[in-house]
Amino acid sequence: MLRNLPKFSFSNFQQVRFLNLQEHFSQAILNEHNITTPKFKVAKSAKEAEQAAKDLLTKNMVVKAQVLTGGRGLGAFENGFQGGVHTAISPCEVKELASKMIGNRLITKQTKQGGIICNSVMITERKFPRREFYFAFALNREHNGPVLIASSKGGVNIEDVAARSPEDVIYEPIDISKGFTKEIAEWILRRVGITDQPGPACKMLCNLYNLFVKKDALLAEINPYVEDVCMNYYPLDVKITFDDNAKFRQREIFEKFDETQGDPKEIAASKLDMSYISLDGSIGCLVNGAGLAMATADILDYHGGTPANFLDVGSMASSEHVRQAMNIIMMDEKVRTVFVNIFGGMMNCVAVAEGLLKAVRESDIKIPIVLRILGNNQEIARKMIKDANTNIMAYQEFDEATEMAVRCSKIMELADAGNLNADLTMKLICDCEPAPAEGEVKC
Repeated sequence: MLRNLPKFSFSNFQQVRFLNLQEHFSQAILNEHNITTPKFKVAKSAKEAEQAAKDLLTKNMVVKAQVLTGGRGLGAFENGFQGGVHTAISPCEVKELASKMIGNRLITKQTKQGGIICNSVMITERKFPRREFYFAFALNREHNGPVLIASSKGGVNIEDVAARSPEDVIYEPIDISKGFTKEIAEWILRRVGITDQPGPACKMLCNLYNLFVKKDALLAEINPYVEDVCMNYYPLDVKITFDDNAKFRQREIFEKFDETQGDPKEIAASKLDMSYISLDGSIGCLVNGAGLAMATADILDYHGGTPANFLDVGSMASSEHVRQAMNIIMMDEKVRTVFVNIFGGMMNCVAVAEGLLKAVRESDIKIPIVLRILGNNQEIARKMIKDANTNIMAYQEFDEATEMAVRCSKIMELADAGNLNADLTMKLICDCEPAPAEGEVKC
């Protein structure tokens, strides 16, 4: 599936918020927009899968684990069963395959270590491709609008195709004011080699673009789009992602999201209208604003630290939001130090201090918290932190606070390796902390 093609990317450091749906939902949306797919059924148990296979009235079927990850076919389940995509020729075989998938976690190259739970399978008609193509509409910042991406080399990782033979990947910007026309579709189809009976493929592209616009999609990708031995065309796999900012227009679609398929931390943050992004380091970062998040990442890296995550609480968060944000950050087992970097413009620094103190007391947070706070009511907030006498160290200067956060994380990592007591470790951190500059608060 499309992630980071050369010449094309809609991601940067700031979290890209979008909704992914399981394949069967995306297939149903294609059907709603007059794009014919192979017949399919969805089952949440082995027994349901067996009945679904009977209802399809065919001896050639594919059983697909409905898990939000790429590389399902090459993945492995926690029970040792290999592969999340299998062919079958009988309802009995479908039942056996489903029993090994449903209720187990699938691990692929794109999932985290524990994998993702498989709650259902899709049983679909098997098609026998003669040729395979790739088509996708995606938003592209470079062209300030939609781009059609097409290739005659479908059915494989399109990123690999772009890397090996970029001439095989076509990028066609679409003028949003004029829309996608039949003439553009026919021209693209000729370039990928669909010249005999291009009508069905032309209709598919036009309908896919209409879906892309109407459903506020960021990406509508069909890979592969196949021509079978009877010269009929079908989308065998589809991925559609939707802009979270359009949730108010696409409520029916967003209600289909299966929360068991997502990162619990991201889901918890989104319910509070916060943005969360997971990384690989040991310093949990609570910030307000994407620009401040990027600056924090840069200076942490300069001092030799690595973020475990970033949680952007926004510009108007309350003390309760800050408290809950801290709890979300602490859900990440990699976090050894929390760096709270807040600029209080519209946000009240007192609310930040109150939220942090509530989190420390109620959740009994033992690891060091480094607070750099500046802006609205900063003096009152720092005094609150000082008087509380907790494991929160408050600073005014960005560089000094960052340096302390990195030092704390390294000490905590060493303490973990030596199985040192948490309270003793905090004492060591406070003892080695340099004397604060005038106006700063010492632990």
